[in-house]
Amino acid sequence: MLEVSVLILICIFLVFFLIRIKRPKNFPPGPPPVPIFGNLLQINMVDPLKEFERLAEKYGNIFSLYTGSKPAVFLNNFEVIKEALVTKAQDFSGRPQDLMISHLTGNKGVVLADYGPLWKDHRRFALMTLRNFGLGKQSMEERILGEISHIVDFLDKNTGKTVDPQIMFHNIASNVINLVLFGCRFDYNNEFLRGYIQRIAENLRILNGPWNMIYDTFPLLRILPLPFKKAFDNVKIIKSMNRKLIDEHKSTRVPGQPRDFIDCYLDELDKVKNCVSTFSEDQLIMNIMDMSFAGTDTTSNTLLAAFLYLMNHPEVQVKCQQEIDDVLEGKDQVTYEDRHNMPYTLAVIHEVQRVANIVPLSVLHCTTRDTELMGYSIPKGTVIIPNLTVVLKEEGQWKFPHEFNPANFLNEQGQFEKPEAFIPFSTGPRVCLGEGLARMELFLIFVTLLRRFQFVWPEDAGKPDYTPVFGLTMTPKPYRMHIRRRDTVKQ
Repeated sequence: MLEVSVLILICIFLVFFLIRIKRPKNFPPGPPPVPIFGNLLQINMVDPLKEFERLAEKYGNIFSLYTGSKPAVFLNNFEVIKEALVTKAQDFSGRPQDLMISHLTGNKGVVLADYGPLWKDHRRFALMTLRNFGLGKQSMEERILGEISHIVDFLDKNTGKTVDPQIMFHNIASNVINLVLFGCRFDYNNEFLRGYIQRIAENLRILNGPWNMIYDTFPLLRILPLPFKKAFDNVKIIKSMNRKLIDEHKSTRVPGQPRDFIDCYLDELDKVKNCVSTFSEDQLIMNIMDMSFAGTDTTSNTLLAAFLYLMNHPEVQVKCQQEIDDVLEGKDQVTYEDRHNMPYTLAVIHEVQRVANIVPLSVLHCTTRDTELMGYSIPKGTVIIPNLTVVLKEEGQWKFPHEFNPANFLNEQGQFEKPEAFIPFSTGPRVCLGEGLARMELFLIFVTLLRRFQFVWPEDAGKPDYTPVFGLTMTPKPYRMHIRRRDTVKQ
């Protein structure tokens, strides 16, 4: 019996020895990985951000972890991230191409496409289209303000009541991007809109959960009918929904007179019809899916965080409202230009983005060739994870790094001032495509709602819990808010 036990132990040792993971020469340090699992068993997946902070304290501003046999390098302060994503942008602007999220998109789209001609062509086109379509102009403001009016109506009807803001903010963010992409808004009970949002939300749950990790770590299991298959089924349905919208546009469009992003793209397809091009209907479908997700989830979660903090810092809410009242006196509605006269309100919005930390690990990058960073050698194809969580509360970059305080964005004269380390949209060539739209949207929604309503933490709600739910995007835990119309509130 003893001999059998010894033989089993020897066999296990040999298996682990033969499949052990070898760290590349001069690779960033990190905890020793174990065969098959890498470092997965050593990470507290309930609160991985705290774990990454601990590892940064132990191993420094650059460390590595393994998911299975695949290494990932974490960048843990502003200077390191700037060096990689800005100074050495060409080396660090790739996207990983063998993960579940990349397989879901087919390596297409404008967010997750790999660094190369296709990505460059489509990013340039998307930025130009957003700009020509009204980004930063009055036409975009009017679309956003028109959508806000539906939320104002909802809150007017619920004055004196307590409401759940989750669906409300998700709907407004979704419809703003719908106006850009499809040229129309959907009623909040519309089956198409609800089905679209439900499938994106379901895929987010899968990508945030263990099945995504299993898919990425154990490629042999991908052929099995496991729950991650549902994500691929959802993508097929979303693609079909997008194709239906494109077909409707084809039957109603007037070439050269675009109404929205789809029309602009179809005009571009007409131009390149007889040429070798990176533009195609399949690419358009994935662009729509990319922009729908990116334009909805991040903005709605930022708004949820904003009103959670405002309700529990009533002195901040009152000060914003006083500034808004002074600047907008005699005006029917806010304009985006008014932000220049609202330094405190602008500081509060930016401080919310900082503490909310909506995209904690940015979007994954990877190296496009063998390269070096801060003295370490990093092979081509290595996954790069910019830890924005650390940067947004980095000592030395912020006056009050560990608390909610708008003074982080105000100078001694009380004027708005944005520190260089404010990078919630990331930085470099891969900076968020919709940053400009998100900034406008947040400001107009924030000011319009605060001008008309007071938001109060319900008396029976207990203490607020600021701990977000971790995922690809950080989501505030569900809460409710009490609505009062400001003309009934003593100032």
